[in-house]
This record gives sequence, structure tokens and C-alpha cells, in this order.
Amino acid sequence: MSAHLTLPNRTQKPRTDGLTSILDNGLPAALLEAYIKSSAGYIDYVKFGWGTALVSIDIQEKIRCCEENQIGFYLGGTLFEKYYHENKLDCFVNLCKSLGCQTVEVSNGTIPLGNSDKAKCIHDLSQEFKVFSEVGYKDNRKSIHLPPSKWIEYILQDIDAGSEKVITEARESGNSGICRDNGELRFGLIEDIITHVPTEKLIFEAPNKKLQTFFIRKVGANVNLANISFDELVSVETLRLGLRSETLLDM
Repeated sequence: MSAHLTLPNRTQKPRTDGLTSILDNGLPAALLEAYIKSSAGYIDYVKFGWGTALVSIDIQEKIRCCEENQIGFYLGGTLFEKYYHENKLDCFVNLCKSLGCQTVEVSNGTIPLGNSDKAKCIHDLSQEFKVFSEVGYKDNRKSIHLPPSKWIEYILQDIDAGSEKVITEARESGNSGICRDNGELRFGLIEDIITHVPTEKLIFEAPNKKLQTFFIRKVGANVNLANISFDELVSVETLRLGLRSETLLDM
């Protein structure tokens, strides 16, 4: 209900832009279910991060809740890297299939996996899954030395290989990848990326209000955002709609 206010035209589910991907870092199923039942219309994906899908005894309950509310889900990219590093990609595929994943995340933020080899994985996995890939390193020292030209090259290479969306790394702490170690956004890098890559092909990790506000003001209400915590889910939607002072004059 808009209460007669003029609000931005938000895309409706199922949507391909304006996505919100929530990070589940191991919430109990009952709590996750409460969040989802309250705000399912604002959630497009839940990422079971940090390998928690392997240790959460109630993972099937969480997946059932996502499915019942038409919310996609996928496992964090670092888990893909763990399987790749141990030469067990077949086991990763079997795990994803057993959980009913229709989407997988492919990254190389931790292990020594070149982007060309990552692109081959994207191509192979895209034959069976929707693929979200990620560019950028967990180690801030490595990310800060990755020039914008390489970010753009890797993003476009991922898209050509079959990635539906490319996630720009920021970690859950907002201090790596597209951010400096002090949390400052790398504005020049972002400008270069969005100049050369359509924003609908990008998902920006934005784990805090500062990043969320920047990307909503820069790209618009229907920017794709990831690594959103459950307790900030509704507040992100109000930022998108220009209902908070940070975005009121921009929407």
C-alpha cells in the first residue's frame, strides 16, 4: 500500500533485476522461516553461505521454506572453491542436485584458480544450473592490485561463459573486493565497471547501509544487491523506495 505516495516502480517477482539476495550465515530454521514469511515479497534468493549447508541440521527445512515462498537458493562460492580445490566437482554437483539447487555460485576469491579455468567451470555448470559467478578476491591486498581493466575482462569473460549474473566481491564485512580495507568504496573501479558492463548483468555485494545507499542512488531502485542480512531486509526495501532520508530525494 503506497498511501498515495509517489514511489519508484519496483519490478515484481519473479524478477530478473532489482534482485535482493540474502545471506544466511547459519540462522535456525524457525527464525529464517519467520523472516521469510514476513517479507517473502522482498527476497529473491537466499545464499547459504560459509559452508553452513553442510553443518546445518535443519537445512532441508530452510530449503522447504524457500521453495514454498518462491525464493531461489544457492550455496556460497567458497564451498564451490573447496570442492574444486579437492578435485571433487562431481561431488559438488551431486550435493547441489540433492538439495534441489537450481542456481550455483562460482568464484575464485580464495583458491589459485585462474579466471579462464573458472570460466570453463561456469560453462560446464551452466548446462545444468543457472550460474551466478563472482569476481574479486577475499584477500584485500590481492583485490586492491587487480586493475579495473582486469575486473571488466573477468566479468565479461564470465558472462560469455554462461554466467547469468556476475557478483562483485565485497565480503560480508564490506572491506574487500570493490571496497578498501577501511570500508571505503572504490568509486573509480565501480564507474569503470558500470561503464563497460550492463548493470542488469551485475549483482553488487552491499552488506551495509553505506554500500546499499550508494548503489541504489547510483543505479536506481532496481539495482541487484547481495549479502543483505535478514535483519536489514525491510530497511533495504525502504531505501529502494525512497522512504528514508538517504534516498528520499533520489527516487
